[in-house]
Amino acid sequence: MGLLSNPNLKYSMNPSQTLSELKKNIEGEIFQEDEILRFYSVDASLYQIIPKMVIFPRNEKDIIKIIKFANKTKMSVTVRGAGTGLVGNSLNTGIIVDLKNMNSIKESKNSVRVQPGVMKGELDSYLKKRKKFFPPNPSIGAYCSIGGIIGNNASGSRTLKYGSTIDNISEITFIDGKGKKIKLPSDKKFGKKILELSKKINLSEYPKTSKNSCGYRLDQIKSINDTHKILVGSEGTLGVIVSAKLEIRDIPSKKILFIIEYNSVQKAAKNCLEIRETKPSAIEFVDKQTLNNFKFKFKKNTNCLLFVEYDSNLSSNEKKLCKIAKTRKLNKINSESKIQQWWKYRDLALSYSLKSIKTKDRVPHIIEDAAVPLEKLGELFSLIEYINKKFQTRSVMYGHAGNGNIHVRIISNRKNIRSLQKISLEYFDKVIKLGGTITGEHGDGIARSEFIEKQYGKKNYLIFKQLKKTFDPKKILNPGKITDYTYGLKNLEVP
Repeated sequence: MGLLSNPNLKYSMNPSQTLSELKKNIEGEIFQEDEILRFYSVDASLYQIIPKMVIFPRNEKDIIKIIKFANKTKMSVTVRGAGTGLVGNSLNTGIIVDLKNMNSIKESKNSVRVQPGVMKGELDSYLKKRKKFFPPNPSIGAYCSIGGIIGNNASGSRTLKYGSTIDNISEITFIDGKGKKIKLPSDKKFGKKILELSKKINLSEYPKTSKNSCGYRLDQIKSINDTHKILVGSEGTLGVIVSAKLEIRDIPSKKILFIIEYNSVQKAAKNCLEIRETKPSAIEFVDKQTLNNFKFKFKKNTNCLLFVEYDSNLSSNEKKLCKIAKTRKLNKINSESKIQQWWKYRDLALSYSLKSIKTKDRVPHIIEDAAVPLEKLGELFSLIEYINKKFQTRSVMYGHAGNGNIHVRIISNRKNIRSLQKISLEYFDKVIKLGGTITGEHGDGIARSEFIEKQYGKKNYLIFKQLKKTFDPKKILNPGKITDYTYGLKNLEVP
């Protein structure tokens, strides 16, 4: 499945002279070979866009020179981490900047300063030796880059207790669209511009959810000291991140995990509200189709599961949970190795869903990441059932139930891809009316940028455009995402 080129970008590059100058001036490598361009034309989504070149910068100076080159030649610059994004966040037609060479880690007492090319798995191993951890834990976390994690405002199973990336970061250094190096929140002059825009937004249009990766998070900018957070979830559209200070925590000494069996998703949703009051570190959900892949014998009428984990007050929380679960089958796991095995089952939910869907029935990720206030979770499940009946589709569901964030994999013949537009419009309209967000953690990318104005309203959307202009006046940074949607379902080519 492919995507058309971006017709709004016009290039003025002199192929021999200007590019030759760039090659001489940077330490990194530049590639234009077809096989390299094709490799970087795809990611973990079903989209494809072939870039003009791929550059591997060595340092900040390289990035500044690349951005100045892009301004001169009117090319786009799209930063790429590990390419694990599900909605085409890091695909574009101009220059792809792979930051894998910028991968240093420096630890202080309760924080760690990292460059964007560090892999989450590397960071986890580094911190584990020091009995520390960085809370956001995407399902394929080991294979994500820190730059991508910041760009998407990644979360994971333990967001319920520890928050998303935006809640665990205290400083960001980046290169803006003019090639200027900026550090936030210490750059007060630049920070004031962001703060002024944050004061203009209509907060009532923002979702009432505990997770949100849609648009720009101006709602999180309460003072100058918060201004670095605007880069979190911005998908490389505001600047190229060159380093970040992440907040780290002590690894809990003990954990306990409960697997609760339910014969109804509605009963599971209702229980989530009560379970949340016991302050678990995680409440995760998987449906019947997913649990069928687990090597465990469940009751015959089990229709879904909740994973409930605690990492503090284990004894008292177990008693509280037993009262809430009542007669339901409750499987207790307190061995560290077995807890890890069960989490591996949960983390493989995306893989299991792909195995269960034939290639011809796989359609692009669009509605797969909505989140609603937890009290509306049952209504979200009902909405998914309604969508399947109305559009004659099927679905696989799993996700972060404690945050009201359910991942939905639609199963439909890809030849009927045009119906996705109707499904998306109806689904997102109802999710927004429930006080929800169209994306809880995966970001907007190609899949959802065209729906951002619907999420936030015209006034907030115009403020987003002002913000974009402040950071990137010539719109060279990852165009087609968030504040414009050159790409979208209308551009898809169906094989």
